[in-house]
Amino acid sequence: MLLAALTLATCVAGTTAHADDPANWTKPIRPYRVVGNIYYVGSEGLSAWLISSSEGHVLLDSGPSAAGAKLIEANIQALGFKLSDVKILINTHAHYDHAGGLAQLKADTGAKVWASRPDEPALEKGQHFGDNDNGLTPFPAVKVDKAFGDGQKLKLGEITLIAHLTPGHTIGCTTWTTQVVDRDRPLNVTFNCSTSVAGNVLVGNKTYKTIVADYRATFAALKALPTDVMLPSHEEQGNLLAKRRKMLSGDVNAFVDPTELARYATTSEAAFDKALAEQQAARKP
Repeated sequence: MLLAALTLATCVAGTTAHADDPANWTKPIRPYRVVGNIYYVGSEGLSAWLISSSEGHVLLDSGPSAAGAKLIEANIQALGFKLSDVKILINTHAHYDHAGGLAQLKADTGAKVWASRPDEPALEKGQHFGDNDNGLTPFPAVKVDKAFGDGQKLKLGEITLIAHLTPGHTIGCTTWTTQVVDRDRPLNVTFNCSTSVAGNVLVGNKTYKTIVADYRATFAALKALPTDVMLPSHEEQGNLLAKRRKMLSGDVNAFVDPTELARYATTSEAAFDKALAEQQAARKP
């Protein structure tokens, strides 16, 4: 049911776990510190990020299922952190590959779930909204404890995260930013929400009528967002494995690239324009 090539390389709405999911979505990988207090705790192909503080931790994204959540939990513990110290669960968007494990993580950690107001109904129903070629695909529903709008600040100990609503991929897609200090230098870190089309209906979307305008506003917003370190929700969107290898070889700047997010947004916009033109041509009599 997944779209070929582009879809496999980006985020796709879908159910909790499928035989045709990319194998690296469930392949374990050793967790590691990226910069400052930020740790990679996801699978090889699907990102999950732990942001630590002296008063507890924030976990961003959940994997596609309860099994994906268990993989993340094992990685958190492998780093020496306690699951009970995870206090807040946040999400980039309400698609199964990033939200399917939230219910399990909430049950196992006791953490509160924060979500954007537009994506809150989808998380609580366990089903993304908006017309999509993949259909209305379910995942385990989760109760949202705090819903927020654009510009919400999340503060926990030394952590300050800011939510930027960047809709299109989903109606409540959320990009998170924070600042860390790494090797005595401040770095602006962006956890960008996906921007791929991934089956979204762009022409005549009856349940998400502003989808095209939202995508365009998101591309502009991402290009303007000051970012030293881009940490996406899929490995291939930021070549995370290659960067990790560079880090292990001694490159302390492996994840630092102030131009990467703008390049990513530009490339995504070109792919969006192509998909939109194809859908418009298909609708012509």
